[in-house]
Amino acid sequence: MTVRNIASICNMGTNASALEKDIGPEQFPINEHYFGLVNFGNTCYCNSVLQALYFCRPFRENVLAYKAQQKKKENLLTCLADLFHSIATQKKKVGVIPPKKFISRLRKENDLFDNYMQQDAHEFLNYLLNTIADILQEEKKQEKQNGKLKNGNMNEPAENNKPELTWVHEIFQGTLTNETRCLNCETVSSKDEDFLDLSVDVEQNTSITHCLSGPNRGHYITIVKSHGFWLLFDDDIVEKIDAQAIEEFYGLTSDISKNSESGYILFYQSRE
Repeated sequence: MTVRNIASICNMGTNASALEKDIGPEQFPINEHYFGLVNFGNTCYCNSVLQALYFCRPFRENVLAYKAQQKKKENLLTCLADLFHSIATQKKKVGVIPPKKFISRLRKENDLFDNYMQQDAHEFLNYLLNTIADILQEEKKQEKQNGKLKNGNMNEPAENNKPELTWVHEIFQGTLTNETRCLNCETVSSKDEDFLDLSVDVEQNTSITHCLSGPNRGHYITIVKSHGFWLLFDDDIVEKIDAQAIEEFYGLTSDISKNSESGYILFYQSRE
């Protein structure tokens, strides 16, 4: 083991101990784990999305339930389930886990991510959610076909062969209504479209190139609210932060000359 590796491990242990002290033994949530993820060469885009999804409780619960089904064939979802299960069943409350199996599978399945270059976190999120939905739909389709073979009924109306909605759709899908008004008769026509994410308008004279020209050059981190307090996940580093520090990461304009970040992917929970 090299001196650099030893120093890295010592640093991880120090960060973990500091996090436990910052939260406090009495306030530390029961059955919760805060683990950083090892960076395998510009994989912060992946680590940040995985952390955000892990702390999306409905998503985490469904992934862990999928793990309990004992799927045999390896795919991106089984690798994600293994990673989430590894975090959720750790004896320690804080620490670091290498998502090596998941990264290897991701690079194997998609050439876009099969390199050591920085990638777009939003593009990765879309790919991951769509892939998981495709896997679940294909498995449901196979289960139906196996059931038909057993019952001896393969003739079913075409409308019943439409892809079923999965828990990915239940968690993330919304409906966007586009309205068009005729300038002459003022008749309003509307069209509903399903979406998994919504893009925010980019301000005038602003571009992704401008946003990525700062000192961090597109480095991705994740900030989550867990059990009433805020945590910052930066690859293998996990820190508790004050609520007042959130403004340093979201909502600042380019006019403010400050070493700050910009929110890129935001997760919202709908309320009735």
